Amino acid sequence: MSTYRLDTLFAPRSVAVVGASPREKSPGRAVLKNLRRGGFAGTVHLVNPHYDVIEDIRAVKSYDELPEVPDLAVIAVPPQQVPSVVAAAAAKGTAAAVILTAGLGHGPGSLADQCEKSARAAGMRIVGPNCLGVLVSRVKLNASFAASMPRSGDLALISQSGAIATGLVEWASVRDVGFSAVVSIGDSIDVDFADLLDHFAMDRQTRAILLYIESITNARKFMSAARAAARAKPVLVVKSGRHAAGAKAAMTHTGALAGSDAVYDAAFRRAGFLRVLDLDELFAAAESLGHLTTLLGKRLAILTNGGGIGVLAVDRLTDLGGELADISPGTMNRLDAALPAIWSHANPIDIAGDADEARYAAALQQLLDDDANDAVLVMNVPTALASATAAAKAVIRVTGQYRKTRNPPKPVFAVWIGGSDAAAEAFDAAAIPSYATESDAVSGFMHLARYRESREQLMATPPSMPQDFAPDMAAVRSIIDAALRDSRSWLDPIEMTKVFSAYGISVTPATLARNADEAVAAAKPYLSAGTPVVIKILSPDIVHKSEVGGVRLNLATEQGVRQATSDILSRARAAKPDARITGVAIFPMIVRPKARELIVGVADDPTFGPVIVFGQGGTAVEVISDKALALPPLDLALARGLIARTRVSRILKAYRNVPAADEQAIALLLVKLAQLAADFPEIREIDLNPVLADDTGVVAVDARVSIAPVEILRRGPSGHPRFAIRPYPKEWERQMKLLDGTAILVRPVRPEDEPLYLPFFAGVTQQDLRLRFFAPVKEFSHTFIARFTQIDYARAMAFIAIEESSGEMLGVVRLHADVDYETGEYAILVRSDQKGRGLGWQLMQLIIEYARAEGIRRIRGQVLQENTTMLDMCRKLGFHIGADPQDTSIVIVELSP
Repeated sequence: MSTYRLDTLFAPRSVAVVGASPREKSPGRAVLKNLRRGGFAGTVHLVNPHYDVIEDIRAVKSYDELPEVPDLAVIAVPPQQVPSVVAAAAAKGTAAAVILTAGLGHGPGSLADQCEKSARAAGMRIVGPNCLGVLVSRVKLNASFAASMPRSGDLALISQSGAIATGLVEWASVRDVGFSAVVSIGDSIDVDFADLLDHFAMDRQTRAILLYIESITNARKFMSAARAAARAKPVLVVKSGRHAAGAKAAMTHTGALAGSDAVYDAAFRRAGFLRVLDLDELFAAAESLGHLTTLLGKRLAILTNGGGIGVLAVDRLTDLGGELADISPGTMNRLDAALPAIWSHANPIDIAGDADEARYAAALQQLLDDDANDAVLVMNVPTALASATAAAKAVIRVTGQYRKTRNPPKPVFAVWIGGSDAAAEAFDAAAIPSYATESDAVSGFMHLARYRESREQLMATPPSMPQDFAPDMAAVRSIIDAALRDSRSWLDPIEMTKVFSAYGISVTPATLARNADEAVAAAKPYLSAGTPVVIKILSPDIVHKSEVGGVRLNLATEQGVRQATSDILSRARAAKPDARITGVAIFPMIVRPKARELIVGVADDPTFGPVIVFGQGGTAVEVISDKALALPPLDLALARGLIARTRVSRILKAYRNVPAADEQAIALLLVKLAQLAADFPEIREIDLNPVLADDTGVVAVDARVSIAPVEILRRGPSGHPRFAIRPYPKEWERQMKLLDGTAILVRPVRPEDEPLYLPFFAGVTQQDLRLRFFAPVKEFSHTFIARFTQIDYARAMAFIAIEESSGEMLGVVRLHADVDYETGEYAILVRSDQKGRGLGWQLMQLIIEYARAEGIRRIRGQVLQENTTMLDMCRKLGFHIGADPQDTSIVIVELSP
């Protein structure tokens, strides 16, 4: 139900405490005390069959006896009583309930399941069970058993752990950190991370969202909400269990590399979250992002009166991947003129231990004016030679003056070692983030840099795929279906050769030989060309071939091939007498002396489904553990980023007499593999190891493909049964014709379609643009267009019409569903010279068909009264047309598809 009724949860007018008690140390008493001590202005009702009055408040015996319908119920009764209380609250019309009680169990038929069903039937929201509660300082609501009420602020905290939530509240209170809300979700049988991300992303009182996550259940729902929230404001996450044991019984190298935490990390990265490792770092990052959000790069200038602390800051900056800024020649000259000769003449800018406020001010002014850096870290070590307080005031004054003249201004960070509270308070009042140590400050700077990078990645336009990439899906479908009919879990080498060939993935070709004579015949073309061959046993029942002596390498003669084939077949029959043995597979021996060995694959994660794995390959991949993971689908930009996150990416560059490997070919291989997994949900795992990469391209020397029926693997409700991020919906591509017979392709929009939009907008008159956007539009920036091309297919759809003969974009229609997936708002725009050709009508019919297929109940649109053409079309399509009560110039059109 997403955000439904969450506004009431966080701002109730009345609260009922079920299980309120006068007993000390009972949760019901703690909640009652917190509500009263916090100053909740609404009505507080108490329910307890054993007491008539509790702390001067009348109590009733049952929920049914309450004199009014409470907005919120806080339930703190024994587990067996919880379902009946939930049912009574739902029947009475209560909007939301917080269940503090633990021990309700899990799964069908459990007490928790009974609560969820009763609440869902009545539309009542549930937080918990097994949770701390909800705290909203702004409305003085402390519906929890936390020890204290946090101060009001602009950070929303969502925690899976009640202990962590109350610990963070206490931690924050001594550091003067405030919250817009604190929510402990516990077992989250209803309200979960996704619902709350959607809520706080739209909450004007919330500047940043902090998450403490132990596990995710509905990956697609979470990823959809996460990606939307991260586009709106910073989202910081702490995930526990970073070093938990990974895939214990992995069947492939790829599966072994894709440990649970690594997959979560990939999910957070794809969502645009800023992941931190502990609670201290969580609030340090929030401090940085609280005062500063604009950063143009990661080049840091360091100004200090102590050389040692400057060097430590440089070390930390290097560790975290930042860059020590250069000093431009002009700035160097001006610093020489303003500073004594003993200054360091390099970054860090060490202005000596006797630096007074004037020296700090002069140096800082020059650094702020220097375009060679993106931010300045100012540090002070107290000495008896100069006043640290005066230096702090100078930094504040210069920074304030600079901010008035520069938009956006570059960030300034401060570290006053051993500084007084007064200095910290002064920096805070001036919106200059200050830290206790140089390490914390550099970490704060890098949090800002990482946030900037994640935002850029979310909005980046990927390059287009090659035009000749046209996979033969029918060929792959027949192979997979045949293997599943045969109850097999693995494709054989012959089948894998055909599958990868259908997707343009280069692998060592395999040829079937049923006996020694056929093996010699298959090997002969390679041997004649001077290429040795490899022979492997071919059996659906023998997965690990080397364990039965089923592999022979580097065979250069026909006699060697004949003998090796006979030996392999006899050894396999002896080792696995019940195995079905098809024969052997013959491969050419691939020798690329300057190639790098890589691993590329698809792993199957129990939470997030298919995951793309890339890293250094070979037989010791688990030991080397140089890998990076990404959630599919991928584009070329995401694939390049995946490659760059590994150590092996460094040796893909040219070195000594070794030419650079073809990184474009590697990125293309990753995208193709992700597309293969998207097109065929039956593929459980793919393991390409090793993949040889050099300047001529890439080729997979060995491969394994695991499959299973979709019913076994299914995890998502629609679009793709397993992907956490809904992939490009190719099934919605349509070939159509306009009234004059012009052939058009109508398909879902893709991020790489951005270049189509500028010429399209150029073909739309200003009047038509005004009718579409309700205001004149004169500039079409990357950010503006990215809103239309980079969509989440789980929440929105946009169909673009492309003229097949010219490749030009003629029109677009889009539908954006609300977070509850109940109503979708549509918008349509057709190039002005295409009016009257039937394009708008066809686009509207298609978006209505899409909404119907997706289960969206209402299509809604806003149309200007003067847009009579659009209104006429809506009438013909069956839309109901009504006035907008807030704006007489706008008409509301609605259709139930």
